[in-house]
Amino acid sequence: MALRFGTRHTMYHAHRLIDLKYFNNYSLSSFMSADNLDANFTDDEGEYRYQQNLTNVDILAFEEALNADNHATEESVISRASSVANLEYPHAKRKRHKPVVAERVAGSVPFEATNSLSFQVLRYPFLFFIMLWLAILSILYMIVRLSVLVSEQILANTAERRKLMAKLQSATNYDDYVAKAKEVDAQLGLDEWKREDRSSEYDWRTLRRLKANLRRLRLEENFEELMVVLQTCVKSNFAGIENPILYSQCYYGTKQLIQDYIDEVVASIKAITETDKVAVEEKRIFFKIVSRNYGKTALALSGGASFCYNHYGVLKALLENDLLPNVMSGTSGGGIIAALATTRTNKELLSLLTPKLAKRINAADGKTMLDWLKQWWATGVIFDPITLARKAQWWTLGSTTFQESFERTGKVLNISTTPHEMHSSEVVCNHITAPNCCIWSALLASAAVPGVLKPVVLMEKDRKTKKIRPFSFGSKWQDGSLRSDIPLQSLNAYFNVKFTIVSQVNPHVLLWFYKSRGDVGRPVPRPMGKSFRGGFLPSYFENLIKLEGIKWLKMMKDFQIIPNFLESDWSDVFLQRFDGTITIFPKIKIADYFDLLGDPTEEQLAQLIANAEHVTYPKLLFIRNRLEMERAIERGRKVTRNTANDVNQTSSSEDLDDDDNEYADSQTPFMGLRHRSI
Repeated sequence: MALRFGTRHTMYHAHRLIDLKYFNNYSLSSFMSADNLDANFTDDEGEYRYQQNLTNVDILAFEEALNADNHATEESVISRASSVANLEYPHAKRKRHKPVVAERVAGSVPFEATNSLSFQVLRYPFLFFIMLWLAILSILYMIVRLSVLVSEQILANTAERRKLMAKLQSATNYDDYVAKAKEVDAQLGLDEWKREDRSSEYDWRTLRRLKANLRRLRLEENFEELMVVLQTCVKSNFAGIENPILYSQCYYGTKQLIQDYIDEVVASIKAITETDKVAVEEKRIFFKIVSRNYGKTALALSGGASFCYNHYGVLKALLENDLLPNVMSGTSGGGIIAALATTRTNKELLSLLTPKLAKRINAADGKTMLDWLKQWWATGVIFDPITLARKAQWWTLGSTTFQESFERTGKVLNISTTPHEMHSSEVVCNHITAPNCCIWSALLASAAVPGVLKPVVLMEKDRKTKKIRPFSFGSKWQDGSLRSDIPLQSLNAYFNVKFTIVSQVNPHVLLWFYKSRGDVGRPVPRPMGKSFRGGFLPSYFENLIKLEGIKWLKMMKDFQIIPNFLESDWSDVFLQRFDGTITIFPKIKIADYFDLLGDPTEEQLAQLIANAEHVTYPKLLFIRNRLEMERAIERGRKVTRNTANDVNQTSSSEDLDDDDNEYADSQTPFMGLRHRSI
């Protein structure tokens, strides 16, 4: 394929040739076909020439934006086109900047307080003693965790249990895993727990009555009363049925009452969808109400350097079982994988999730730790933004914007970014907040870890000319993990997300993650899960030590005791929330921490994908139960809209304009709907 451009001085006036509207069949398949992975890498010189031609226009515009303020003065007027990141390329030599203590986020002490004599005298002694105490707490924490490990692996892990666990690990796919997990539950006597309705973890009495009422109303075809009851019970975590502990008592399954209730709700929603005894307008309002009440499901991929490659296995397990949510978020390395997943259709994505994808993972370029140290000492960062921008083009289908990606696949991409300026709050880029922003520029910003990549400028595409230019007044942006690795609040605000699947691989988080009562599909290795991991005391002290550490970290943040390091505020790195309704953690070895910035080989990526698939399998039933109800509601909304259009109900059609996008109702207040009193 040959893409030709004009001379350099006319490049910025040309339309972007890789806009999705102008993709020909060959160029689009080059981005997405798994077969082309081999073809693209058989000729290194040809591949280099292909990438150069494909991205020259936009990359040169990005380079111009990065260097735009080199000749600017401090008195320059800020404008979208001229005031951009203070980032030089190429780096002549390292420039060390002295951080300026400024008023930070809301809730911190005023700037004047930092000038007090007591603050200046006591700040660093306090910092020393607090850090010493945190180090002692860390040692104590590791001792507690080791005691739990010894208890689980030696005392509670019998020969029979080890044999059963080996059987689970040998599963070749999800169906095989389910069959073997059921055998393990039967041999360990866990099936009795599933059949027993009683439990203190959910309102089983209400659920039992409600299931019977739903079934009766559905069989009687009393749809008006059935809709009233469903409006009451179709809510996120109604009666505690989405309590993760209810899925943590056995290797597959939950209470049979919960399973029967979910099946009955789905059957009732289907009955309302298919009946013609209820007016279309009444059904439309009903489905919008229950959709708003129930909310959406989202997949969040954390940052984590090379640990992020585990996300591929999570995606594959969800995709092969038709459980991949349409709303996804990603931060840093997780953002790159989320962009790959949302810019491709599910069919295209599945063909790419193979070990051959390792050929596209080339950020490190085979450099050693010594090479990175030399680069960091010379320039202050490890990676060059222009090089990474060029490499990011394949993952994002060129300079595709968030809006273009959403229109092409119907999937919602969210990328967390943190402003380099400490006064501003973090921003989650998506097709609502930044519709014309180029995805690759948001990925670079989200991956701009201080000391690894300098803050960069977000770039947006002009709708008419297709040229790209600095976005958000040329402000600089950096790693989203600094403040919002998992943007739960933003997902809820913009898309009504009430159920999150988090694939968490942050190196500093994995060390502290602990489920005292077992995890979904991974019960405590004791009879019926009635005890804590390692016993009550180890679990108690584990939580106590962790809370003590969080207390002192919060104190250091509130009183600004932590100095800025690499011109960034690190106070939220440990204080933010890192988990979701379901949290998937990969199996990480200590040796993996010594290769945090390396690129995997095909063999390594194959192993990472397989391992991540296995840790995802235990969570799939929980996810399936959630998505069955959610998708039943969306099918009802879709059928109702189509029916309203077929019968030409003008008033309803006008109202339905806002409903054509299933995420539109989360962008505006949910008001003005007529519904029955409950």
